[in-house]
Amino acid sequence: MRKGTELRPVLRGLYAVTPDTSDTSGLLLRLEQALRGGVRLVQYRNKLADATLKGEQAAALLSLCRRHQVPFLINDDLELALALGADGAHLGREDAPVGGLAAARAALGSAKILGVSCYNELARAREAAAAGADYAAFGALFPSPTKPAALAASLDLFGQARRELGCGLCGIGGITLENAPRAIAAGADLLAVITDLFDAPDVEGRGAAYARLFKE
Repeated sequence: MRKGTELRPVLRGLYAVTPDTSDTSGLLLRLEQALRGGVRLVQYRNKLADATLKGEQAAALLSLCRRHQVPFLINDDLELALALGADGAHLGREDAPVGGLAAARAALGSAKILGVSCYNELARAREAAAAGADYAAFGALFPSPTKPAALAASLDLFGQARRELGCGLCGIGGITLENAPRAIAAGADLLAVITDLFDAPDVEGRGAAYARLFKE
């Protein structure tokens, strides 16, 4: 454990990425259930929220994650992550500050988590690792209801990245309980899941089922 309430996790397991919603109480309830199921990392992502709602939701979710001692990252908003004292940030191609990923790493400091979307690009994963990213995320691995137009990423990328890079590897995009074992077998340390987790009839049970995959 890092100083204070900050956590440095083993980057392996189910990575819960929140769905777009304005229903903060409902989101907190579902995330609470997911955390009880065994989520190892949480990312707040809400592409529909304005700045006020994002700040309110992120603060509430951070408090919940603190109680469960699960690290909390914010998607595509380094400034908000720094302002709230979140455990890190996940950045896409357009979201790094002036100076790029190295500047983001410097702003976060060495104790925080930096995740980077690498899509289907091994070259971007190399850049992320060189800048000090904790994990590189490849996807969409499978057809995604959240991003139906996303470029497809081959599972072969994990083997190539494992041979070259020293950071964690995350799979995202269309992941379900049925196809998750393929991603883990290919080399994914983390599985980032939105729909198949948060839309499940039993969120806690679905989270536990994912957690078991990493123990098999």
